[in-house]
Amino acid sequence: MLKLKKINKKLGHFTLTNVNAEIHEGEYYVLLGRSGSGKSQLLELIAGLKTPDSGEIWINNKNVTRQKIQDRRIGLVFQDYAIFPNMTVFGNIAYSLHSGKLGKKEINQRVSQVAEEMNIAHLLDRFTQTLSGGELQRVALARTLVTSPRLLLLDEPMASVDASLKDDIKRTLRQLNRKGLTIVHVTHDYREAISLASRVGVLHNGQIVQEGPPKEVFRKPINKFVARYAGIRNFFRVKFHREGNACKAHCKGNLIFNIIDGSFSEEGLLLLKSDEITIHDSAPEQGHDNCFRGIVREINPSEYGMEVTVDAGEPFYIDLPVNDLKMLKIKESSVVWITFPKEAGIVLPGTG
Repeated sequence: MLKLKKINKKLGHFTLTNVNAEIHEGEYYVLLGRSGSGKSQLLELIAGLKTPDSGEIWINNKNVTRQKIQDRRIGLVFQDYAIFPNMTVFGNIAYSLHSGKLGKKEINQRVSQVAEEMNIAHLLDRFTQTLSGGELQRVALARTLVTSPRLLLLDEPMASVDASLKDDIKRTLRQLNRKGLTIVHVTHDYREAISLASRVGVLHNGQIVQEGPPKEVFRKPINKFVARYAGIRNFFRVKFHREGNACKAHCKGNLIFNIIDGSFSEEGLLLLKSDEITIHDSAPEQGHDNCFRGIVREINPSEYGMEVTVDAGEPFYIDLPVNDLKMLKIKESSVVWITFPKEAGIVLPGTG
């Protein structure tokens, strides 16, 4: 469907460098990256608003690198909606159709149909200044979809939408994708990628550094940047060695972790997800791969319930549901034990 081949583009002091990607027909592809990583610029190149300095853009096996935006049949929804405030909702949706050879009857039919699909048919006579962020987003989507694009590009579509409306927009986007529309969605929000993407590409410093199904990318991040995006906070600089048939990771804080066998370089990073660590309020029975005594330093609310920081010679950040924390009956300065299986350790060789 869409292929990016060695795309390079210098934009002031920033450069997109050797960007390669392949998005398949009917796929929901999320391009994830921080502000300034080049996400929006890459969308503009795909749409035809800008031209790469080198490299090629292919759509349906046709090189469109130098093709005009109006000839690409691509829909682009901007982060700020780009809605015309002096027009009604109907006028906004119908705007792009007037440049074609469609009659008034067909324009009315198309606008009515897409407005029904976006659940905004009741707003067609309204002016856009009175609409909510979620309604404006639906108008922007409708204005794009009315042209029957073969590819939909979304630039931070949730950025200006209230949290209470985001689920509705996500549901709408999923429905569009299930109907066969190929979507490329740019965001800085890891949760959007997890909840929407069939495949995700992580963009960092102008390059796609990792790509694949979301669960695979965030379960096995290839570097510390991707790991941080996955919400991982436990990073330990370690040296790897073997003791008999066992594989060990020796931390500078004199902790020794048991990890799964593998081919590692001499040094690297060991990563632990916060929800892979279990807290005990008394010394657990034998049989755990990794067990360390520590002191609770902080207990704070988190997105997942509560985050408990335990000092066990190194700080461990642990996510717990609120009810689990209540059952433990621990507080700051409590002595606890933490355990985790050796399979929980994610190894990044070298500098990570």
